[in-house]
Amino acid sequence: MNLNKINGDVMDWKDKNILITGADGFVGSYLAEELIKNGANVYGLIQRGTQGIYSQNLVNHGIEDDLKIVEGDLTDITSLAGALDLSEPEYVFHLAAQSFIPASFKDPLKTQMINANGTSNLLEAIRIKDLDPKVVFAGSSDEYGLVISSEEQYETLKSKYGVVFPEPISIPELPIKESNPLRPMSPYATSKVYCEYLMRNYHDSFGLCTVVSRAFNHEGAGRGPMFVTSVVTQQVSDLKAGKVDSIRIGNVNALKDWSHVKDVVNGYIQLAANGVSGDVYNQGAMRTNSVLSYILLSLETAGYSIEKIETVTGEKVMKDPAVTNNDPVFGVKFVKTAVDSAILEEGLEYTAQDGGINVFTDKGKVAIEFDLERFRPSEVPISLCDNTKIRSIGANYSYTVKDIIGDQLDYLNPK
Repeated sequence: MNLNKINGDVMDWKDKNILITGADGFVGSYLAEELIKNGANVYGLIQRGTQGIYSQNLVNHGIEDDLKIVEGDLTDITSLAGALDLSEPEYVFHLAAQSFIPASFKDPLKTQMINANGTSNLLEAIRIKDLDPKVVFAGSSDEYGLVISSEEQYETLKSKYGVVFPEPISIPELPIKESNPLRPMSPYATSKVYCEYLMRNYHDSFGLCTVVSRAFNHEGAGRGPMFVTSVVTQQVSDLKAGKVDSIRIGNVNALKDWSHVKDVVNGYIQLAANGVSGDVYNQGAMRTNSVLSYILLSLETAGYSIEKIETVTGEKVMKDPAVTNNDPVFGVKFVKTAVDSAILEEGLEYTAQDGGINVFTDKGKVAIEFDLERFRPSEVPISLCDNTKIRSIGANYSYTVKDIIGDQLDYLNPK
C-alpha cells in the first residue's frame, strides 16, 4: 500500500520529524507504525504518568523501542511547548482526545477541557514558538450529528426537538459532504466542532498550516473494548466459546459508515502530503450499515449460518437478513445487508418495546437483548460519507466491513 504519493511523485518520509499526540491510542499506534516503517523520526506525546498503562498498543505494533515517547498533558501548555522543543516537528498529527461519546455525556466539562482547551494549548504553543509544522487534526463525523434523510424524519425530529438548526437546504442530506451543516449531538461532537474552528482560525489569522480530517467510524484490531464494534465482536467471540448465551447491545438501528483503521491512517498521511492548508476533508468508506448488521455479519464470520430474525414477540420476521446487495441508496452503490435495506428504505425500526431480537442459526437460536443503559440521550441516526474530496488527493478506502470484523475476531482469538 503506497501511502506516500504527492502530486504523482513519491514523498520521502525518511528522517522527517513527526509529532503524534495520542500516539499510544488505537489510531495513533497504527499511524506511528506506518510512519516509522517509512523512515520517519516519530515522537509520540502520551498522557503523563500513563506510559506503563497504555503501552500495550505500542507493543502490539512492535514500535515500543522505535517510538520516541514524550510524556505530557494537553491541558498543560508548558508540557506541549517542551514536546515541540524536543521533536522539532515538520508534521503534527493531533489525535489525542477524550473520544468516548458516552463518557462525554457523563462528564461534559472534562471532555471540553481535554479536547477544546487541549487543542487551543497545542496551537498556541506552536504560534508562540513561531514554528511552522503542518498540523493534521483528527476531527469527527460526529460533528455533522443530525443528518436529515427524509421529509418524514425531518418532521419527526422537529416534533422531538422543537427546531432543527441549521434547517436543511435540501433533503436528503446524504451522502454527507464537507459542506453539510454541523448539528453535533453530544458534548464530544460539540468539542470537536470548536477544535475544528480553532484549526481554521489559526490558519486564517496566524498563518498556521492546518488541515482538518472529519473521519467517520474507523475500526479494526485493537479497538477499545468500550466501542460498539468491539462490544459486538467480543460478545460473539464469547458466544462461540460458550462463555455467554446471548448478546447485549443498545440501539441496533443506528447506521454507521465504518472504515478500516488502516484506510483512515492512509488518509491521514495523504492529508499531510497533499491536503490543502485551511481545508476540511471527510474520511469514510462511502457506505452505511446498521449495528444489527454488524452483529449478524460478526456471527457469520464466526461460523454461524443465519436463517432468519424476529423480535422476541415473534414480530418483524425477516428471512436471510444477512444476505448482501449492492443496490443504490441515496444515489450511492454500496454493500449492505437485507436488514440494512429494510431500515433504510422501508423504515424498519427495533425499539425497546420489542424486547430484543432472536437470531435463528444453524447452531441454534441466538438472543440479542436490548440493554437500555447503552442507549444514548441523543443519537446520530445515520452516517454515510461522501469521500470524493479526499480520494482526489490519493486516499483510498478498500477494506470491507467483513474485513474489519475478521481482523477484530482474529485479534481476540489469535491463531
